[in-house]
Amino acid sequence: MNIILSSIALVLLAATTVSGQPAPPKIDVTKLGPQVGGRIADFRLQDQNGKVWTRDSLMGPNGLMLVFSRSADW
Repeated sequence: MNIILSSIALVLLAATTVSGQPAPPKIDVTKLGPQVGGRIADFRLQDQNGKVWTRDSLMGPNGLMLVFSRSADW
């Protein structure tokens, strides 16, 4: 019986703690960078093998999809 009451008390405590926190602020994604379908500036970057890549050299017949990924393992 004590285990059941302890479990119920723990669930109630967790529920009140989570619901008491303010919601995180909304982020306006339209101000974060290039938007879907938008144009990006020309660029010229060198890869790890020394080959130079430009926006135009990467552009295909259907456009170009840039994906920025953050990694902790550089």
